[in-house]
Amino acid sequence: MRSSLFRGLSFAGLVLAGLLAGAAAQASSTLRVGSRVLVAGDSAARAVELLGRPSHVARRRAGRRGRRGGVAVAVPAGERWQYRRGGHTVVLTIVDGAVADIDDRRD
Repeated sequence: MRSSLFRGLSFAGLVLAGLLAGAAAQASSTLRVGSRVLVAGDSAARAVELLGRPSHVARRRAGRRGRRGGVAVAVPAGERWQYRRGGHTVVLTIVDGAVADIDDRRD
């Protein structure tokens, strides 16, 4: 009985630790902006409509960036748009005029 209780508590502790570690930075496919939602796949124009002009834009060329499991990872050309929003930094990855990724980081 005691060992099953210990295992249950250990599992709960691991889950809690994982949630806390993931709270600082979160890559997602959605971002709530007031009562509206920006979704990966939305146009760059929609992102500007919801968030305004980015405070910083970094352009990147297509190429191979590093290796994952011994295989070169191809990175498409695009831009990274950075926004500061009330204690958070939001970075949108824009590829071919659409939002490809949303990264929300707490400062």
